[in-house]
Amino acid sequence: MSPTREPGPSRRRFLGGAAAATAGLAVGGAAGFGIREATAAPVAQAATADLGAASVDRAAAVVPFYGSTQAGITTAQQERLMFASLDVTTTDVQELARMLGRWAAMAARFTAGRPVSDSPVRDEQPPFDTGEAEDLGPHSLTITVGFGPSLFDDRFGLADRMPPELTPFGTIPGDAVMKPGLSDGDLCIQACADDPQVVFHAIRNMVRAARGTAVLRWSQLGFGRASATGAGQVTPRNLFGFKDGTNNIHADDVTAVQEQVFVPAAADAGPTAWMAGGSYLVARKIRMEIESWDTDPLTDQERIFGRTKSSGAPLTGGEEFTPIDFAAQADGKPVIDVASHVRLAAPETNGGARLLRRGYNYTDGQDPDTGKLAAGLFFIAFQRDPQTQFKAIQTRLGRSDALNEYIAHIGGGLWACPPGVSGAGDWFGKGLLGDLV
Repeated sequence: MSPTREPGPSRRRFLGGAAAATAGLAVGGAAGFGIREATAAPVAQAATADLGAASVDRAAAVVPFYGSTQAGITTAQQERLMFASLDVTTTDVQELARMLGRWAAMAARFTAGRPVSDSPVRDEQPPFDTGEAEDLGPHSLTITVGFGPSLFDDRFGLADRMPPELTPFGTIPGDAVMKPGLSDGDLCIQACADDPQVVFHAIRNMVRAARGTAVLRWSQLGFGRASATGAGQVTPRNLFGFKDGTNNIHADDVTAVQEQVFVPAAADAGPTAWMAGGSYLVARKIRMEIESWDTDPLTDQERIFGRTKSSGAPLTGGEEFTPIDFAAQADGKPVIDVASHVRLAAPETNGGARLLRRGYNYTDGQDPDTGKLAAGLFFIAFQRDPQTQFKAIQTRLGRSDALNEYIAHIGGGLWACPPGVSGAGDWFGKGLLGDLV
């Protein structure tokens, strides 16, 4: 996985829209060059050289793996995701710990652009690494691991170590059609990078390394980030065409991150002290009824969101980040509809609760039952306390959000992501399991 060579994009770009767009730009550029005067050649060659250098730099970009917190939470959000949920099959806590140790060692190598092992492979044995990311580079890969509520049953004696924040939500408004086969899991892995094959490679090899200890429960590919985790990132658009997550936490808002994202150390934490420096991940696979949405008039779409579609500005005026005037009225009615998404999700109406989002768009092709596009938002959010943050916000949205006519939560779960891996020899969840092995 040397970061020094970047092959052409066509062999690894899945999700055809991105591939088609890239190919279209390349063809268009070539055709235009053919009719320019010869004097334009040096300029075009210089631009091509700059583009090639930028591509190599992007491929070689490394996000440090070791640290006090796991990467992939406040890291500037990458363009691609693969998320995996696994169920633990062993009842031997030492086996589980060894697997988490293997995962940490592999994640350190993958995020540095290296394969599973540098050891030579004999011809008569399978390769240590599956090989599909060889020569691609790390592409800012981050790997984040979490533990689900179901891991704290009686298999490993962890019941008293489960934080109250990890209590399962039960069925909250909007969750009525959640599918068990797309929900929950003992463990989760979130892999994010700027190349789709890099994230696939990471998940594939970590699941492979779990054989005999854990099995894949469900997974999801994501593309075209649907969140901005840094103030320097442009707010992206969801598949309904609206800017999404304008008022959510940015990772460079240090105060908000400290107050609402990471779990603080507490003298009285007792058996749950292992989560100090960690964060809670909530995921939701949200199906979008795209065809129905596309028949809705623009004014109604904007009323449902509470923002203009083109600029993302609130309907009360200004620009995207202009504070919303929820008291504003026109013709005796609130300008921001009482059932609008932006009003019900706003910190002002949820006791100041905010989330750090890392969502992605997804498509699973065509729904065989309806013939419609199977597409939507794979919502991911990190927070200090999912009971008072996500659950409280989603309860309001699930009860009365006008957007509910066009969306459905069909999968997801809740996981506790422990603090980061400090260095070689440390591993995911050592603070939770270390004294048991």
